[in-house]
Amino acid sequence: MEFALNHITTPKLPLDAFFALARKLGMKRVEIRNDLPDIVGQVPPSEVRASAAAAGVEIAAINALYPFNDWSGDLPERALNLADYAAEAGAKALVMCPRNDGTEIPQTALVDALGQLKPILSERGLTGLLEPLGFPVSSLQSKALAVAAIEEADGNACFRLVHDTFHHHLAGETGVFADATGLVHISGVTDPALTVAEMLDDHRVLVDAADRLENVPQIRALMAAGYTGPFSFEPFAPDVQALDDPESALRASMDYFATSVG
Repeated sequence: MEFALNHITTPKLPLDAFFALARKLGMKRVEIRNDLPDIVGQVPPSEVRASAAAAGVEIAAINALYPFNDWSGDLPERALNLADYAAEAGAKALVMCPRNDGTEIPQTALVDALGQLKPILSERGLTGLLEPLGFPVSSLQSKALAVAAIEEADGNACFRLVHDTFHHHLAGETGVFADATGLVHISGVTDPALTVAEMLDDHRVLVDAADRLENVPQIRALMAAGYTGPFSFEPFAPDVQALDDPESALRASMDYFATSVG
């Protein structure tokens, strides 16, 4: 497994310290964000590029364009601005999340949005990473529907999937679509009292033997089907984000995967 690190794991760390932690853990790829922490809104892209180069890391993706499947309002302008930022910062891809508030978005609108995004991304050498969300209020829960939309938009050269182990479990989807996957997000849920319907981002912790999301079987299936890309830590739980020693906690989770995945 090749591990990567999403900045939401350690949002208290400044950019340089975050990059340094990734390298100390042996990781070469990272994800930066425009929410927590808001690197996009706070750090010029030229500074991000220079800092990444100095640390020897690649920015695998910026997380995230939302809601990418509802091409209305200010989304076109925000998409252009975020794509420009990503290209200037040296990022390889944009993670794109669907509307997640109970609003239904038809498949035709999803295909149209991909058609609008395709030239924006292609002209800047970026990949669009579609991340279906498994929450009941998500307008795109299914990777199968995402793959179908990519094909209908003739977007196979531009778009890939994010397989998020949390959202895959919540959606109850069995297919892994390894050939269409460009990035995997990993996190676990260990609280035994939660039903699947009750699981939220704040419950997402680093994966260990108490994981209820079946991370190990998911990862085995992806790798058996040919996925060779990075597995990026993306825990949202506040107690993980507040850790005084995130390095040790991350190493423990990496060791767990090393002994469990095989």
